[in-house]
Amino acid sequence: MKKNDYALGVMLDVSRNAVMTMDHMKKFLLKISEMGYNCMFLYAENTYEVDGEPYFGYMRGKYTKEEMREMDEYARSLGIEVIPCIQTLAHLLAISKWEQYSMDTDDILMVDDESTYVLIEKMFKTLSQCFQTRKLHVGMDEAHMLGRGKHLDKYGYETVDVIMKRHLKRVCEIAKKYGYDIMIWSDMYFRPWNNGEYFIEKKTIPEEYVKALPDNVIPVYWDYYSDDFNNYDNMFYNHAQLSNKTWFAGGAWTWGGFAPHNAASIKCTPPAIAAAKKHGVNNIFITMWGDNGAECSRYSVLPTLFFISEHVKGNTDMELIKKKFKKRFGIEFDEFMLLDRPNEIAVPENEAHPVCPGKYMLYSDPFLGFLDSTVRLGEGKKYVEYAKELRTVAKKTKTYGYLFDTIAKLCDVLADKYELGVITRAAYKAGDKEELLRLAKEEYTRIEVNMRGFMKAFEKQWLKENKPYGLEIHHHRLGGMLNRIGYCKKTLIEYANGKLDSIPELEEDILTFKKNNESIYFNNYHKSYTSSLIQ
Repeated sequence: MKKNDYALGVMLDVSRNAVMTMDHMKKFLLKISEMGYNCMFLYAENTYEVDGEPYFGYMRGKYTKEEMREMDEYARSLGIEVIPCIQTLAHLLAISKWEQYSMDTDDILMVDDESTYVLIEKMFKTLSQCFQTRKLHVGMDEAHMLGRGKHLDKYGYETVDVIMKRHLKRVCEIAKKYGYDIMIWSDMYFRPWNNGEYFIEKKTIPEEYVKALPDNVIPVYWDYYSDDFNNYDNMFYNHAQLSNKTWFAGGAWTWGGFAPHNAASIKCTPPAIAAAKKHGVNNIFITMWGDNGAECSRYSVLPTLFFISEHVKGNTDMELIKKKFKKRFGIEFDEFMLLDRPNEIAVPENEAHPVCPGKYMLYSDPFLGFLDSTVRLGEGKKYVEYAKELRTVAKKTKTYGYLFDTIAKLCDVLADKYELGVITRAAYKAGDKEELLRLAKEEYTRIEVNMRGFMKAFEKQWLKENKPYGLEIHHHRLGGMLNRIGYCKKTLIEYANGKLDSIPELEEDILTFKKNNESIYFNNYHKSYTSSLIQ
């Protein structure tokens, strides 16, 4: 394809606390421009300034109007169109805490309340003054509880699709005032008539749903999970009934913790691109979500972004892709892929979905062992080798060395912590106080030292790339785990020395969570470190 025949974009999530600095925003835009990307979606739920709304993005490092204009001008100089990607229905939990806005549930705006449309118009007006594009992605995905909260109390029961259509009509009317064609995530168009499911086999969409999509709305089909051509083929077929303007959104997995999932992202790409080509869908962008803390550096998925850009341009020769990557980034493709390492532990055979033990075992409590059933004894030693590999690469690249240093130090922690809960409980159950004392003085002490090293490296990485807002989350999380390790160490010593008769938490057996001795995907800090309530 010629450059103007298609849109190839990257979606940068700046809503999960990691708001990229303007300096690194420009560096990132330059990088993707050099790879052949010609648009960037700026996913900002409330991390951008809105005229007349001081609580919108308050204390979150939001982009000012001046910064957005600067971003837009710089991107245009590189041939990149910046398209704001916002939310006008759900995913707005961050604004509800100030109790300034009319909400249906904690994260869904109150449809039909006039104050909601006043706010949305302010969003559109502000963005129209900052970005020259006349495309605007307004979200509207995953509003599963739409009409089930205060809206139900105030207006009575209506089905989700009826409320959704009415809201979309109002949003479209506002968009037309500012000359916008709007884009929406398409899942909410499929779920109401398909028992809540999005990914389905080829079906005929009910005529009423097809007619309900306004002319100035572009549906975006998202899928980050499948490596099966037929799944994509089915969904492109279904979307063709809605519109001939459909875009496709794939994923470069930055949302599974501190380490990326390049291998999984790359695996899903060829069938998606092939199916898009078959159905004449030429506009594609790659999402880079930051679920549950945005721990992962955006630069860590450069192999995925480069691989996708080459495939879209028709280059499917892996050796040539690797050769071109080395020339552009000064580092071997396979070496960059080593950033995936923390999650390459106890992976089930034929696992189609990425797993993330590199995050949940970092936060797993050694006494409570919520996910200890997933631990495969003996695997922890792999982290020692992973750390060595990563340090070797870190020395080879001045530009990206800090990424490898951070992940190497994460592996230092996991080398001891991955199996810590299992071996601690086993020693306790066996009545081996000598072993418990050894664990406290060696493994637990080493984790304390290595945890501080990792925290320092991660803080450096965050402040290098992002505004400081949101870092406090990780200070609390990592600092809390460090403090807990110290408490567990002290408790083991007191028990081994006879000062305690028992350790109640270790008296209990571990129950299975989903699988035994196999890693899973569980990217939820709040649930991975405790069985207790935190609210």
